[in-house]
Amino acid sequence: MTILLIEDDAIEILKFNRSLIKLREVHELIEAHNGENALDILAENSQIDLILLDLNMPKMNGFEFLKQLRTDPNLKYIPTVVLTTSINRSDLKQAYSIGIAGYLVKPLKYEDYVLKIASLLNYLKQNELVKGTH
Repeated sequence: MTILLIEDDAIEILKFNRSLIKLREVHELIEAHNGENALDILAENSQIDLILLDLNMPKMNGFEFLKQLRTDPNLKYIPTVVLTTSINRSDLKQAYSIGIAGYLVKPLKYEDYVLKIASLLNYLKQNELVKGTH
């Protein structure tokens, strides 16, 4: 899979990369540091299989990014999973109302984080929309 990770925190990016290594998952990972950067990347690369999206970012936050993404007929079907620290129920509802495929709260413990990423990737390997892109 080609994964677009939209995250402004360098430590979180490192944690995700380490999780992939620990899980022996080999995927192409493209990093964007905010929603604007991500839209530029998507304009140049339509082969993204999965978007992992933080909500709290500078310039263009996750909700603003989602609204833009869902208006583009070529990009609106890319499975987008929110990966955030927000446990705010209104954030969860708002993200689902815009059309996300999932909402994961980042656990504090690294081991729990790795397990969550493993579960997500295992599910997506079975997802017909993702499987159908190759």
